[in-house]
Amino acid sequence: MNARHEAARWPCARSRRTLDCCPMRIYTRAGDDGTTGLLGPGRVFKDAARVEACGSVDELNAMLGVVRTLDLDGWLAAELTTIQSRLFHVGAELAAVTPDFLATLERVSDEDVAALERWIDRLDTELAPLANFVLPGGSALGAELHFARAVCRRAERRVVALLQVEPVDVRLVCYLNRLGDLLFVMARWCNRRAGAAETEWHARRA
Repeated sequence: MNARHEAARWPCARSRRTLDCCPMRIYTRAGDDGTTGLLGPGRVFKDAARVEACGSVDELNAMLGVVRTLDLDGWLAAELTTIQSRLFHVGAELAAVTPDFLATLERVSDEDVAALERWIDRLDTELAPLANFVLPGGSALGAELHFARAVCRRAERRVVALLQVEPVDVRLVCYLNRLGDLLFVMARWCNRRAGAAETEWHARRA
């Protein structure tokens, strides 16, 4: 698959230039040898650190899609939609292996991280202070947000692993780190609104 078609896979890679792309086929057979293309020349194995990072962010985005289907009252619709859009930018930035492709992207910014912090602060003001860890669960929406938080932490670990072997903007780590915090607060906030009690964890005493 050539670079033009690879860029077409990532909508945010077209934010600063127009690519004349033909409609893509669902299957190309190009990956049947266990390799895949990124945003740049060449191919890598599908278990490469950069592909693992991209795939984990994609999984997180899909998980947030599940969360949105459970948010029947739209409590977090605007925030989740924004986050899912930003995760496409995260994935595209992780997939860009050359400066030329990286320069075409709308990249995650300090303001994106600050927005997550503002949402955390706003929701947290409505919650009782934590005295102990809480077991993931509660309402269906709250439980899925806890699940999404765990997936987010794994995506963060994959990006940190990549950071140790290849150049990565540390803001991507910051964004995922703060997003994990936000998803935890969202889970607690949704459980409170749903009237679902939190179950505190207590260490078993000998």
